[in-house]
Amino acid sequence: MTNDDSRNDDSTSTDTTTGTAARTLPVTDLSLVVLIGASGSGKSTFARKHFKPTEIVSSDVCRGLVADDENDQSASRDAFDVLHYIAGKRLAGKRLAAGRLTVVDATSVQSESRKQLVRLAREHDVLPIAIVLDLPEEVCAKRNAARPDRASMPRHVIQRHRRELRRSLRGLEREGFRKVHILRTEEEAESAEVVLERRYNDRRHLTGPFDIIGDIHGCRSELDTLLGTLGYVDGAHPEGRTAVFVGDLVDRGPDSPGVLRRVMSMVASGNALCVPGNHENKLGRYLAGRKVQQTHGLAETVEQLEREDAEHPEFRQQVREFIDGLVSHYVLDGGNLVVCHAGLPEKYHGRTSGRVRSHALYGDTTGETDEFGLPVRYPWAEEYRGRAAVVYGHTPVPTTSWINNTICLDTGVVFGGKITALRWPERELVDVPAEKVWYEPTRPLATEAPGGREGRPLDLADVQGRRVVETRHLGRVAVREENAAAALEVMSRFAVDPQLLAYLPPTMAPTATSREDGFLEHPAEAFAQYRADGVERVVCEEKHMGSRAVALVCKDAEAATARFGTDGPTGALHTRTGRPFLDDRALTEVILGRLRTAVTAAGLWEEWDTDWVLLDAELMPWSLKAGGLLRSQYAAVGAASGAVFPSALAALETAAARGVDLGDLTGRQRGRAEDAAAFTEAYRRYCWSTEGLDGVRLAPFQILAVQGRSLAAVPHDEQLAWLDRLVEHDPTGLLQVTRRLVVDPADEASVRAGTDWWLEMTGRGGEGMVVKPLGALVRDAKGRLVQPGIKVRGREYLRIIYGPEYTRPENLERLRSRFLGHKRSLALREYALGLEALDRLADGEPLWRVHEAVFAVLALESEPVDPRL
Repeated sequence: MTNDDSRNDDSTSTDTTTGTAARTLPVTDLSLVVLIGASGSGKSTFARKHFKPTEIVSSDVCRGLVADDENDQSASRDAFDVLHYIAGKRLAGKRLAAGRLTVVDATSVQSESRKQLVRLAREHDVLPIAIVLDLPEEVCAKRNAARPDRASMPRHVIQRHRRELRRSLRGLEREGFRKVHILRTEEEAESAEVVLERRYNDRRHLTGPFDIIGDIHGCRSELDTLLGTLGYVDGAHPEGRTAVFVGDLVDRGPDSPGVLRRVMSMVASGNALCVPGNHENKLGRYLAGRKVQQTHGLAETVEQLEREDAEHPEFRQQVREFIDGLVSHYVLDGGNLVVCHAGLPEKYHGRTSGRVRSHALYGDTTGETDEFGLPVRYPWAEEYRGRAAVVYGHTPVPTTSWINNTICLDTGVVFGGKITALRWPERELVDVPAEKVWYEPTRPLATEAPGGREGRPLDLADVQGRRVVETRHLGRVAVREENAAAALEVMSRFAVDPQLLAYLPPTMAPTATSREDGFLEHPAEAFAQYRADGVERVVCEEKHMGSRAVALVCKDAEAATARFGTDGPTGALHTRTGRPFLDDRALTEVILGRLRTAVTAAGLWEEWDTDWVLLDAELMPWSLKAGGLLRSQYAAVGAASGAVFPSALAALETAAARGVDLGDLTGRQRGRAEDAAAFTEAYRRYCWSTEGLDGVRLAPFQILAVQGRSLAAVPHDEQLAWLDRLVEHDPTGLLQVTRRLVVDPADEASVRAGTDWWLEMTGRGGEGMVVKPLGALVRDAKGRLVQPGIKVRGREYLRIIYGPEYTRPENLERLRSRFLGHKRSLALREYALGLEALDRLADGEPLWRVHEAVFAVLALESEPVDPRL
């Protein structure tokens, strides 16, 4: 049976052709290429011609690093230590460890030096490939004589190199080289062409969609039913979907030949891919005439094949060839999907070695056996943290589930369970029950997939240090190490139960600074910004006088346990930094209960087909959460002003009555007193007394996600229609509607109406409004992400932020120089991270993957930005 992900892995290609015809030298795209030849044979010239400079690790360069002389042979031992380190470790471009082609330019004529390089390739699970320049002695001597740095090299050095090479030339394959190319003349070396070959397991260019099918074990009838359920007709899908089989097609079941016929036909026609299972591996050895024990169902398959031989004698050979051609695992869909039989850690993805193949076929074990005498599987999925989803089988489970971005599809059909498929990229599970128990298992099926339902717990390594998070809407977002440390402090000490912390809202970009007389912020700039971005309609939403709150509402405690793994709470209510909004857990449950009642009464559980919903909202009054800030900062200013200005004004008026010339001092102080009074009046609008939930209001303004779907990209008019239904069906008076107005930024009358609406609302003491693209997730003409919302705060509300006297002309002019670029950049980055968290949550990805994006939002909040913006 052919071993590993490429036929390159066990078959060597020794080419000793002579002549001057052009030679093609196939080289696997991820491999360790070793150039072998005597000094002067042209290895460095050959390397420079056929490989990138960054791919080449030269012994001469390493010799120069340790001895300041590239030709100092006494430094060779140290030079090769450096070379092996550079080639294998994360230096010099992070070559092999990072999965990059590496070329070693050294004489390598001694078997001992080659042995180290072959070992290095095996350590990194890549193919060692030899390119031998076996040129005549005279050619090597002539070339050395033409080089000033080698002109004095003794002839016997070349002779020794050639003797050592000739002694070992025939044994290169036995040393472990998977391909050996030998060039014997100058002409041959000059005309040779290196051609990079894709690894057989590299199918990243195939993007699906796929239907990945778990272990079948000879259950032909159930397979046909499943294929029909998935929409396949005669082995092909009318919409061009591709089936991917995770192996264990045979053994134990009633019709292994029938399963093989179906799968082989689909693979041959291009409608399917298949990786081998351990049962195919064993059957392949049997068909090759090797001695194997006919246990674990092989005896049944052999008997079925013998019956098949009478009618189709060629079938056995076809099966053998099919199994021989199977590749241990596939990397698909741009690297986002890996399919194998028994699971595969990230370090093995796309690699080619016997070790990789063994893990893909059999998995790993702890070295122990259970009470049934079977090996105990190592729970590799608990530790998996790779970006690619790994879909596998091998270990039968009654119910499949995602664990750390991995999923086991072996649901024991042959044992009376079911046969399961995963639709990709939809991540939908489709299954068909077994028609009967075809084979009694040696041990009862596991209660859950390896690693347990919760998967790997959160780990400090997931979030500490500098991080780069891949997002679908803004690419890579970096988090500085110092910001991550600040976020870790908050997350570890103050946040809600991390299992319930699925989202943190982004900061919001302020509108551009206004030049309107007396205004720092004005709607005109927000409308102009969206008009420049090509947004045809925006929605202006009332900005409520409260604090940002995220509400996770589950249908009941059982639903919370099933999806979020909690024991007791039916959801969460937390601030935009992840802290519990209320210290009283019972009061939080009352709020969640009222939200749940409204969702039920509005019929939205059924409409959304969900057991949980995540909402973005504003909880009022502001004093409910910011009472300490109000007392220590705002109230203190108001109290001091109230104590000082009356007596100061009285003294000034007395002095003026005595005829003292005070100039405009009295007028200035009276103006300051009026500003202070306006400041006190402004913040008091955001404070009122509450008792329990009496006086508390919650204004939801966006549905973020439900089971299986992120709703963050749903247009805001649809969002607000849902939320109006919630408010309408709330019998308790907790929920408050969010007023809104749709504006066309390119229409002058519409813009004027939006501005008037804002002036009227803020004139009555309202905080302001948020202007959003009606279509929610929007890009401009250049494909750049558009701000999801721009806040336009009222003139009097900004008095709270910037101080009582900020409207004075000299202060306003100074504030107009405020820098907004960093804040806007931060808003977009946090928005992209929030979308990523919602997508991962809806896709059922593990908690640590969701938290990677959530934590990054919190970390970015530590960036140095003016908090008043």
